[in-house]
Amino acid sequence: MRRRRIAIIGAGAGGLSAAALSSRDFDVTVFERASSPGGKIRQTSVGDGAIDAGPTVFTMRWVFEEIFRDAGHSFDRIVSTRKLDVLARHFWRDGTALDLHADLEKTVDAIRRFAGGDDAQSYPKFCERARKTYDILLNPFILQHKPSLLKLMLKRDPITLSGINPYTTLWNKLEKRFRDPRLRQLFARYATYAGSSPFHAPATLMLITHVEQNGVWMIDGGMQRIAHAFAEIASSNGAAFHYDTHVEEIVASNGRVAGVKLSSGERIEADIVVFNGDPSALTAGYLGPSVRNAVTSAPRAALSQSAVTFTMRARRPSLDLSVHNIFFSNDYKAEFASVFGDQRVPRVPTTYIFAPDRLDSPEGSDTERLFFLINAPPARDDNPHTEKELEICRKAMIDHLAVCGLRLEPVPGTTTMTSPAHFAAMFPGSKGALYGLANHGWRASFQRPGIRSRIRGLYLAGGGVHPGAGVPMAALSGRAAFEAIKKDYNST
Repeated sequence: MRRRRIAIIGAGAGGLSAAALSSRDFDVTVFERASSPGGKIRQTSVGDGAIDAGPTVFTMRWVFEEIFRDAGHSFDRIVSTRKLDVLARHFWRDGTALDLHADLEKTVDAIRRFAGGDDAQSYPKFCERARKTYDILLNPFILQHKPSLLKLMLKRDPITLSGINPYTTLWNKLEKRFRDPRLRQLFARYATYAGSSPFHAPATLMLITHVEQNGVWMIDGGMQRIAHAFAEIASSNGAAFHYDTHVEEIVASNGRVAGVKLSSGERIEADIVVFNGDPSALTAGYLGPSVRNAVTSAPRAALSQSAVTFTMRARRPSLDLSVHNIFFSNDYKAEFASVFGDQRVPRVPTTYIFAPDRLDSPEGSDTERLFFLINAPPARDDNPHTEKELEICRKAMIDHLAVCGLRLEPVPGTTTMTSPAHFAAMFPGSKGALYGLANHGWRASFQRPGIRSRIRGLYLAGGGVHPGAGVPMAALSGRAAFEAIKKDYNST
């Protein structure tokens, strides 16, 4: 009996996860526009080396262990990791700094010295509430193909659900939890992991605190090693990969998919298509007219934030950096009002810095690789960010870092910048919104597209669909797509 054929469009974490799992039961072909797997997991060159220039924080290790195991392989044997003792180092413009540690008691002691006994006592309670929120939502929400509020309420009683604070913003919850405004700012930042403003995102996003407290790892070879490992096990299970290959159209007839058409004009027949891209690419017609109504179109106002990023090699500064570092602005509310209200890059931007060489510095080197990320609005069709505006952004970032005590000396010729417009070009339909829809308001989490589309045989995966943005969530979406396909096509 002929095995059903699956065409996977996009080799991001969602598509790769689906390929690794489904290639044991189906004939799988993966088409990727870029020359290597990864999607938003990417690297750029910095002089004579390379650095992660997309996701840099590896959490929820269990997701990858389970997917690799179900695909017939061992994650630990293929991917080498090291758990970090310091989750992140945080700096403020007044010269203060605070580390969050993997060890809870170390963090409690650090907060006591930083902000006093009351906030130190509040931190474990906050972590416990984050854990409970995570536990409440994991099975009935995160691991579902397309959760609904009704189903969630049927599985959890109203009193339990009220404990996860869906109707309270993260910022309001933090105001009640911590006295020190710097701590509110620190934990409010977790909303940006979902591309959202803490002043509009629900307090349920505090669960990210638990996710990080449960472990942050460094991947030997960078985050792109995850993408390559997925591709390796998918290939070993029989999947075929075609890089530098653009899918021009998803071919559908009578409400069901029939295959894909490449930009070369070649048509590839397929019984099933998994689209690992921004869902808006479908509604915008980038994949052809027959699938424009496969999902509901998202309004621009619902989009998540984008970013301006820089990579460089720089002379090792005297300031003691960790692997993950955040330099906070002096006015968080104004920063998010600029991104989501004025649609402008903040004047004083909170800056994230990834400094991987702080874990293993090359012997004798007086320079290091650095990746910088600044929150920014999506690309503007009518008024794109100009080169002048982006240069102002770069200077504002450097000035802000200098006030915090970090003075940069980039090695000439090693700096690269990526703007929202660049991201929009790399990920069609996204407008540069790196996290899909923003998690603003309690309904937002239920408005993301699910795994199944309205077209028979067309499934979705990636950070733009449920359960959300981030490499672990995207990988879970790929697993959910595989599970839905097996159920719909009765494959064993």
